[in-house]
Order: sequence, then structure tokens, then C-alpha cells
Amino acid sequence: MDWLWIFFLHPVSFYQGAAFPFALLFNHLCTVDSFSTRARYLFLLAGGGVLALAAMGPYALLIFIPALCAVALVCSLGPREVHRLTFGSQMGWQTLCHLGLHYTEYYLQEPPPVGFYVALSSLMLLTQRVTSLSLDVREGKVEAASGGMGNRSSLSECLSKALPYFSYLLFFPALLGGPLCSFQRFQACVERSSPLQPGLSLWALTWRGLQILGLQWLKVALRRVVSAGAGLDDCQQLECIYVMWSTAGLFKLTYYSHWILDDSLLHAAGFGSEAGQRSGEEEGYIPDGDIWTLETTHRISLFARQWNRSTARWLRRLIFQNSQRWPVLQTFAFSAWWHGLHPGQVFGFLCWSVMVEADYLIHTFASVWISSWSLRLLYRALTWVHTQLIIAYIMLAVEGRSFASLSRLCCSYNSIFPGVYCVLLLLLVKRKQKRN
Repeated sequence: MDWLWIFFLHPVSFYQGAAFPFALLFNHLCTVDSFSTRARYLFLLAGGGVLALAAMGPYALLIFIPALCAVALVCSLGPREVHRLTFGSQMGWQTLCHLGLHYTEYYLQEPPPVGFYVALSSLMLLTQRVTSLSLDVREGKVEAASGGMGNRSSLSECLSKALPYFSYLLFFPALLGGPLCSFQRFQACVERSSPLQPGLSLWALTWRGLQILGLQWLKVALRRVVSAGAGLDDCQQLECIYVMWSTAGLFKLTYYSHWILDDSLLHAAGFGSEAGQRSGEEEGYIPDGDIWTLETTHRISLFARQWNRSTARWLRRLIFQNSQRWPVLQTFAFSAWWHGLHPGQVFGFLCWSVMVEADYLIHTFASVWISSWSLRLLYRALTWVHTQLIIAYIMLAVEGRSFASLSRLCCSYNSIFPGVYCVLLLLLVKRKQKRN
């Protein structure tokens, strides 16, 4: 069982696992009458502070400072200007932190401390919650706190009104990972009068645990196969295609395992899919990974919507729906910025945007011209293979991050697959222009 310990010795996995007893304790305490709503907010906030200090050490300040600034802005600004200023300050702070990582990795050529990596990952999630909250205030889904804070408000009244925001931004079940939870849903879960049904919760957690075990077993088996062969540095010609696909498979299995663990922690604390759902609510809970859809789809555009689903929905709301020109390109460009603007990330996300545009045109054309079921079946099989290989190509570019890793990938035979979609995109665009 050494392979299981390897997963839980990962810094984020270790601290997420350590938070499980406290998540279950919080869920249980919600049944106690003396455990007031204020006490619940304080419990979640204190747990987030302790978890941040344990996982990040002194780098926890990278999380505490922007959270404090965001709450100050939300509590002092009106609905019209709150989103613009909170978005600018949050992304500015996150960019400075990522530039610090660039300086350490590329200029000093030193490995950054583990705590700094964990803090950056948590900071990206904090950016999601901050911008989600500011959008909710701007759109009127959440009442602006500035309206209830007059000049004569005492310090205790201000802190009391700010407590739910602090708790939302730093609550421990979502501090290091997990799907984005809206502020309305967070409030509904905290203020609920009963915990999850024990039997349902136990079965759900057990099933998630079995899924993690299965994924880790597959990951170890695939890692042994990959380590026995050549790597991207020394593969030759068509062998690089197999190396790319198998290496991307390791990355995907890692993501799947972490998503299930993060979802389990939220579920244990009472923030899972069974709690806090209001009728007609658009911001319902969805887990980050639908493994079946991701592994069986033949549409790159569908893969983009299903991969890390809460983040995809957040990007759609934040960027895509507010872009008048080139919304797909702007969305993926912002995603590269949010991830840190490493060379591989910039190339990977921009390549992904082009592939999505090509995917729309190719499948629209095929739906008109391919009529027989046998050709449709063949078409679906070929596009499934091509989609999985293009996604593997993008994943290696993004995960490789550095320019050296990116250059090795671009110079390999693997570049054929996105190249084919680029050619088809150009041909179909020209065809569309001639028809117009």
C-alpha cells in the first residue's frame, strides 16, 4: 500500500486529509442548539486560519492580506464599483505573487518552498471566491454590506457584518481545493438547522474513498509502464505520441483523485450536493470532474466545459459572458493569466482556444454532410482519438510550464494533431467567408 501513502504525502492531500475530522465535527455541531450561526462562522474562519498556517507557514500572509482587503472593499463600496476594484486588486496581488515565482524559478533557478506553492494554489481559489462575491453584490444577488454600515456604526457592528465574508473567503473545507461555492450557498449551508443524513453521508464518503483507491491503483500501474519506456526527452518519432498520451494520463488521474478528495471534504463538512440547494438557484453545487464525460467525449468544446467544471463556469460568468468580441479567446487568455503566465501555460491555453473554435466549425460541418450511421460512427471514433490526443498535447504544454519543455513538445510529432485542426479551421473559415 505504499502507493496510497504517496498520494496522501502530497502536501495538499495531507492537509486536506488532516482537516477531515474537523469537517465532520463541524457537521455534527450544527445539530447542537448552543452552536449559533455566529459560532459556525467563527469555527470555519478559525479552521481556515489554522489550516493556512499549518500548510503554508509564513506564506499564509499571501492569503490573509488579500482576504482582508477584499472584505474591506466589499464593506465600503457600493454595488456599482465593488467588482471592478476588487477584481483589479485581487488579480494584481495574485500576479505579483506569480511574478515572485517566476523570479525564483527562472532567474534564481531555485526551487520555491513548498509552502509558497501551496499558498499560490490557495490564492487562485481565493480569487474565485472574491470575484464571485463581488459579482453577486454587483448583480444584486447579495446585499451590499456598505448599505448597512453607516458612519456611526461601532467596531463590533462592523466586524459582525463582515464576519460572514471573512468566513466565506477563508473557510477551511475549500481553502486548499474544491469546487467554487457561491456566497448564497455558503450562507444557506452554515445557517441550516440540521446536518446531512448520516447514512447518506457515510455512503457518499465511502464511495468517494473507493474511487480514490481505484484511481491511485491505475496511476501506479500507468506510472510503471511510463517509467519503463522512453521519456519526451529521448523518444523517437511516433513513439513520442504514446509517451505524450501516457504522461497526460498520469496528470489526469492525479487531477481526478484530488477533485474527489476535495469534494469529499466539502461533503463531510455539510457543503456537498445535498445541502444548501435552493429552488431555482443557478449557482448550484457541481463537482469539478465528470470522469465519464471527460474520457468519452469526442468534442474538445465539451471537454473544456466539463474539465474543472466549477472553474469553467466561473470563467464563463466572469469573462465569456462579458466579452463582446472573441469571447473564447479572451476567456482562455484570462485563464492563462490566472494560472500564472508561464510560457507553457500561455501557449497551451491559447492553443486550446483555437482548438475549441475549430471544434465548433468541424462538428457543425460534419453534422450536415455526414448522414449514414456507419460514417457517423467512424467519424465519432476518429474525432474521439483526435480529441484525446489534442487534450494530451495541451496538458503537457500547460503542466510543463517552462520554455524548454514547450520547445521539446512543439518539435515532436505530437504537433501534428493540433496542426490538423488548425488547417481545418482555416479551410472552414474561408469556406464560410465565400458563402457569405
